[in-house]
Amino acid sequence: MKFSPEKIKKVELHVHLDTCLSFQYMQNINPGIGLDEFRSTFIAPDKCRDLGDFISKIAPQIEILQTRKAITLAVDDLFQQLAVDNVIYAEIRFAPLLHTALGLTGEEIVETVISAMQHCSQLYSIEAGLLLCTLRHFTRQESMYTANLVLKYQGQGVVGLDLAADEAGSSLENHIEAFELVSHAGGNVIAHAGEACGAASIEETLDKLKVSRIGHGVRCIEDQRVIDRLIREEILLEICPSCNLVCNVFNTIEDHPVNLLKERGIRLNVNTDARTVVNTTLNDEYQRLHDTFNWSTADFIRCNEHAIAASFIDDMSKQRLLKKLTCSSECQ
Repeated sequence: MKFSPEKIKKVELHVHLDTCLSFQYMQNINPGIGLDEFRSTFIAPDKCRDLGDFISKIAPQIEILQTRKAITLAVDDLFQQLAVDNVIYAEIRFAPLLHTALGLTGEEIVETVISAMQHCSQLYSIEAGLLLCTLRHFTRQESMYTANLVLKYQGQGVVGLDLAADEAGSSLENHIEAFELVSHAGGNVIAHAGEACGAASIEETLDKLKVSRIGHGVRCIEDQRVIDRLIREEILLEICPSCNLVCNVFNTIEDHPVNLLKERGIRLNVNTDARTVVNTTLNDEYQRLHDTFNWSTADFIRCNEHAIAASFIDDMSKQRLLKKLTCSSECQ
């Protein structure tokens, strides 16, 4: 039977709003842009030198997303992509402080995204939550400001605090207080780790930030002790296979440890991370894992069940989403 990834209902927990502007979006705001210019400006090479090189390809999108209109259109653009991928629940993330260049406040930016997200959620029948990112190179004050935004809009669409950007370039020290603030207030916290740095980065993040999920985390494969801890504590890894290849964490998809991690019992789900920069879709990611590791529909449904269990949504909504997933197995 032919594998049809588009028929599988999906959960995406790791996708950045400011890395997913489509060619159609760009044409709407700049009708003169051609495909070659779009590719050279917004899409990373097949192999970046490192994570820092990859992050440099995000800057042109962030420069665009500095007005309410541009941000609102970007949310709709992303939801259109999620709909094509048959996503039923997504947690969308971005760093509000990157979008203040033209005078918008953090509050105005978050409220704009929440409003657009809630509208699109109804329009496309996709449930969603918003994660606010602080960044590794941010100051303590910037991280605390982001944490306070999480608390201010908790229950209004914002579901947690994330730590993103280049883990190899900055320590965790400026962010511990912000994560404690959100955690002590009953909020959710996650962080990127184990991508640019090895397994020790994952352990440090778990110890100091007390997160319940890890963005990427793929280099846990380097240390069985860390793998055992992830399994024991039921920490979900938000795996983004193609992004790891473009960032030169692994050379080929055959080298990627996602299949080994699944077989060893680590909870994980599959994500795009940066759809435009990586030039991928969630359907593409599923097809790639099926073709390379012979993952079945049941494998993907199991990953999505883990994602729902680890998601920052209420228990009743989790049960509703789990029921939706059952259709996936019946459609294959």
